[in-house]
Amino acid sequence: MVTNAECLSGYERYLTDEKRASKNTLSSYLRDVRQFGEYIEADGVDYVTADEDDLCGYIDHLRQAGKSVATVSRSIASLKNFYVWMVLRGYVETNPTGKLVPDKATHKLPEILTAQEVELLLAQPQCSDRKGYRDRAMLELLYATGIRVSELIGLDVTDLNLSAGIINCRGRNKVRAIPLYPKAIKALKDYVEFIRPEMLATPGERALFVNVSGERMSRQGFWKIVKSYQQKAGIEKDITPHTLRHSFATHLLENGADLRSIQEMLGHADISSTQIYSQLVKKQLKDVYVKAHPRA
Repeated sequence: MVTNAECLSGYERYLTDEKRASKNTLSSYLRDVRQFGEYIEADGVDYVTADEDDLCGYIDHLRQAGKSVATVSRSIASLKNFYVWMVLRGYVETNPTGKLVPDKATHKLPEILTAQEVELLLAQPQCSDRKGYRDRAMLELLYATGIRVSELIGLDVTDLNLSAGIINCRGRNKVRAIPLYPKAIKALKDYVEFIRPEMLATPGERALFVNVSGERMSRQGFWKIVKSYQQKAGIEKDITPHTLRHSFATHLLENGADLRSIQEMLGHADISSTQIYSQLVKKQLKDVYVKAHPRA
């Protein structure tokens, strides 16, 4: 199978020799494709095996990292061009970039789940086997803390302090302590004490959440878990791991939490990234007004 390095090298020759791309275009296209490759390699995925979920997850990652509309749109264009070439070369049979849509000039407000939809989703994992206990603990933890999926799968078992009711999350800039609600503590305690030891491939494994092979859970693996429970719950909204992060922040704001506290828990470097949730709450209030006011 062709390697990522071989794909990049061949694509560079194609842009240079056949497309006669300018230096700036060549540099930006290769940078975008290389960064995507580095992102998926962390999960053991390469350019050839990457699917639609990997592409969508990466673009969502860029948006949540605060990348500009122009940067995200350029990355999408770069990846679409790259996979057209991959299909032409016969490295992949189908182009996985079909669902990627460039951002408009203004950011679309993120979609969130209602409190009732969250409860429905969290109720899906059945604690009748190891997988059910693990999945419930992961979903409860994600909604309890609003951490990023990369932070979730990066947690070590030593990052838990269940007696104090907190997790220590190693974010991009610092470690932040985030409180847990009682149901999340219970789900994590059951998993850590009774289930995780039986799932480990090696006794020295540090990862808090492991896959069926007993090794650290991957981003791609968790993405598929969320999608499967969305289908089981019959929720029509397109749920991603970030949907629970958005829902966490919005529900806190709706119930009186201040933006600075939410910023700290989310690990946003700039409060402007957190202010989008204020816009979302205002939009929801306006929608309620329009539907309920007799003269609206």
